[in-house]
Amino acid sequence: QVQLVESGGGLVQAGGSLRLSCAASGSISGINAMAWYRQAPGTERGLVAMITRGGGTNYADSVKGRFTISRDNAKNTVYLQMNILKPEDTAVYYCNADIWYSQRLTNYWGKGTLVTVSS
Repeated sequence: QVQLVESGGGLVQAGGSLRLSCAASGSISGINAMAWYRQAPGTERGLVAMITRGGGTNYADSVKGRFTISRDNAKNTVYLQMNILKPEDTAVYYCNADIWYSQRLTNYWGKGTLVTVSS
């Protein structure tokens, strides 16, 4: 069984920083793209940032220059460094990954971690 477990969320003042982590566990053969999504109350879940296995990245316009996604392939872990946080960044942040498990490539979601940015 594969699991994605996020950590690092919490309450921070506007202008502050947080670092989210997401670790994949289980009998994993490999991981392709990994990503962070977020969902604020009353809105749809949307992509924040994505990183390929080779390190190519893509960001939502709203976070470019403030957020950095990275990964450690040896640890099956993806990170999201969030700087200059704004109240509008408040959301539940979800980890997402395309994982090779039992010779199949399957998309997995974590359960989410709450980030609250106070003004």
